[in-house]
Amino acid sequence: MSHVPRSRRKTAAAPKQEPRKGNNGLKHRREKRRTTAEASDADSLKSSLGTYRPEELLSPPMLLARFTERAAELMATLPAEARPAQTAVTAALRQAVLEAFRSREEYVARVVEVDLLAGSPKQNVRSLRKGIRTALLDQGVRCVDSPDGEGELFVVVEGEGEAFEVLRPAYVDQATGKLVLSGQLRRVPGERGDDRPAEEDS
Repeated sequence: MSHVPRSRRKTAAAPKQEPRKGNNGLKHRREKRRTTAEASDADSLKSSLGTYRPEELLSPPMLLARFTERAAELMATLPAEARPAQTAVTAALRQAVLEAFRSREEYVARVVEVDLLAGSPKQNVRSLRKGIRTALLDQGVRCVDSPDGEGELFVVVEGEGEAFEVLRPAYVDQATGKLVLSGQLRRVPGERGDDRPAEEDS
């Protein structure tokens, strides 16, 4: 290959870089930090939740056998005339185990529905709360947002004044009539009967 004098050599010019306009550099750095933080939060949540792998899966027959064995041990300590029939005990235990498994299945199904609802795209707090309230009503749980006529369902936790502000609604099991969770009120200046709900996140 012939030698080319230095003066005649051609060098490729480095491409010109367009200067960043405005505050794009700052926006880029903020976006990068936000993406990194989100990835870190996701990894942290995944590691904290983990995957529950029980050493032994729940099995109705297995639990029934254990309960029956334990019941037999307890009955052996009773006088012969006070012992219930073994068949009656086994039947009662079987019914209790089956009902417990049905209750657990219903509970898990409801929790899954709430998780799906919360993970729906474009979900906001108002629509999420409406969906959860609907699920509660389907289960027979009534949400009481005001103490009007049902003041016994609420407790005053703080504040001074004649009016009340609702901090937390009350929840009532309509099937049993029992109070699941009492509501909370805050006293505020104003006239009695001026019940104002606490502000909700939009």
